[in-house]
Amino acid sequence: MNCKEWQEELALYLYGDLPADRRAAVDSHLASCGQCRETLEEGRRLHQLLAARPLREPSPELLYECRHALGEALDHDDLGWRGLLRGWSSMLRFAPASGAVAAVALVVTGFCMGWALRPRTGMVAPLVVPAAGTASVSEPDLQNMRINGISRVAPDPKTGEVRITLDAERRMTLEGSLDDPRIQQVLLYAVRNYNNPGIRRDTLDALRTRPDNPNVRGALLYALRHDPNAGMRLEALNAVRGLDWGPDLRQALLDALEHDTNPGVRISAIDLLSQHADAEVLPAFERLAASDADRSVQLRCARAIRELAKGDF
Repeated sequence: MNCKEWQEELALYLYGDLPADRRAAVDSHLASCGQCRETLEEGRRLHQLLAARPLREPSPELLYECRHALGEALDHDDLGWRGLLRGWSSMLRFAPASGAVAAVALVVTGFCMGWALRPRTGMVAPLVVPAAGTASVSEPDLQNMRINGISRVAPDPKTGEVRITLDAERRMTLEGSLDDPRIQQVLLYAVRNYNNPGIRRDTLDALRTRPDNPNVRGALLYALRHDPNAGMRLEALNAVRGLDWGPDLRQALLDALEHDTNPGVRISAIDLLSQHADAEVLPAFERLAASDADRSVQLRCARAIRELAKGDF
């Protein structure tokens, strides 16, 4: 073997992933080859440098946006994850007996299977005639049915219509405006109870077009306070910007500021509260500017106090 071929194994050697016989062979070669020893040392220095750097985790809202966009793109891909899964399955039959390769292969295989089997999130699509096998439903029927799953919530921004595909006792499609009690009933259920964040986000997109509706207002404030996904809480906070200011909105924002676990949601709440600062908002800003555990929240509250004092808001 020449040095180039030996160096291809140095990464596995560095991470302890070579079989014992191959590791002994690399040790023997390193003992007599200064060039490969230097390459190995460069790899060790790089590894130490990377290990010393602080690990920066992506924010929950960024992860949510990326996953949602990836899901929509894959739904339009001719091959999709099933094709990728088939490709990896064939590669696994010929993969070398390396711990690193096997681990990566298992992770990718599991990731592919998770995406291949996941419930499809709602993709915005034009309103169409219901496909064969779907059925319309009347309001009394819907009230007596248990919703088992929601496949799609597709608001049409041009017409204000909403198309919902769901499974109850049978697959059915509802189409209509937010003035339709059936549409409202399903959307309000979805934003509070459905476990698919993609469906919940599409539901928020539909609901935010009617901020004057009391039921819609309550659902948006509920999502801001209680949605388990930080990206969804941030979406809900953006949606409530269209609501008329009132005590319920102020309290929901104060709750988010004081208790939300995500700094991005808290900072967005500060920005919106600053536009309506009053005798309840200012003390909260002052307290958090002095003692909050999150430095970014402290600084944002202090900045808001200064700008309010100057009248810049």
